[in-house]
This record gives sequence, C-alpha cells and structure tokens, in this order.
Amino acid sequence: MAYSLPPLNAVRQFEAAARLRRFRLAADELLVTPSAVSHGVQALEDWLAVPLFIRERQRLVLTPAGEAYLPKVREALD
Repeated sequence: MAYSLPPLNAVRQFEAAARLRRFRLAADELLVTPSAVSHGVQALEDWLAVPLFIRERQRLVLTPAGEAYLPKVREALD
C-alpha cells in the first residue's frame, strides 16, 4: 500500500502561520514572502481537501480541522 504525504514546505508554512496567526510573521520566520506562505497553506488545504484557516482582514483563525491538525503537525515536525 502506497502512502502519500503532504508537501513538507506547506506543512511547515501551516505550522508557522497557525502559531503566529499571520502569514507575514510566518514568512519572516521562514525567510520567504507572505505570498509564498499563503500559497503553501492553500496548497495544503487543497491537498487535504479541507480549509484550515478562516482568513480575516488582519489575522488568521484556525478552523476546527486546523485546530485538530496542528498538534499532529507539531508532533511530526518535532
């Protein structure tokens, strides 16, 4: 049985954005552009077929799926 894993960069971008609640702060930490973080998170959401964030004007809010996924991502990255 073959397993498929999500893109690692997208997972790292999700974790930073979830922790910092802003694409710009995540981008600064990861040394990429906010657009790269946004696109990475969108790619992960597409891969998972579930929204992970509610995008508000000045911040990000995790969806219930994002809240459930974040501890698993942190454990995997540790």
